[in-house]
Amino acid sequence: MWTVLKTKEYPPDDLEKLKEENASKGVFTGLAESFMGIFQMPKTMVQLSFVQFFSWFALFAMWIYTTSAVTSHVYNTSDPTSELYNEGADWVGICFAVYNGIAALVAFLLPIVAKRVSRRITHLLALFCGGIGLLSIYFVQDPSLLLVSMVGVGIAWASILSMPYAMLSSILPADKMGYYMGVFNFFIVIPQIVAAGILGFLLKSLFGNVSVYALVLGGISMFIAGLLCLIVQDNEEAIDYAKEKE
Repeated sequence: MWTVLKTKEYPPDDLEKLKEENASKGVFTGLAESFMGIFQMPKTMVQLSFVQFFSWFALFAMWIYTTSAVTSHVYNTSDPTSELYNEGADWVGICFAVYNGIAALVAFLLPIVAKRVSRRITHLLALFCGGIGLLSIYFVQDPSLLLVSMVGVGIAWASILSMPYAMLSSILPADKMGYYMGVFNFFIVIPQIVAAGILGFLLKSLFGNVSVYALVLGGISMFIAGLLCLIVQDNEEAIDYAKEKE
């Protein structure tokens, strides 16, 4: 409600012309242009898309398999009708609340860290924290220690929701900001489809349907995403370097 009441809209001067052009293109032409945007992305956006893919793959692995992983690996039950299973499932809900709370707090710290070490290194560190958090679940036997794992996940979650978009917004043309931001969100949906399509197969084929290995894969994926931050060309760093040269 604060956003609705306080945010002013700034429509383009040629709004009516834009509406006419969109109407003449039709729905299918518009959809085709949207998907073709993947092949027209700026270089930094391409680099960030790989970071996004592995980040969100890890998140979807966590969201899909944490309940079954925790109940079987920590609570030692796979019977969804048992009291112990439901206790474990309830604890997962608390763990998820904790990582969201941590993310809300860390969000205030990220800009401070980014000013000191750059946005991409900040994102790398946050993703590494998330990777450690997910991998650590494999070694946890005491349910209360899962909250420590969630601290790392919360740090990564805060950065995933902010740092890629901060880096992206600095290199996109203003008149196509909304368009490219929409295209960028493909790299949230695509890893979701991939995770849903292959994780079950991998667990069945390689890991004997042991769910905790999905979280291990998620942790590894988070580390890959962090390492890929090193190839991202952040416009802010280039600007800072130019100022230092001056």
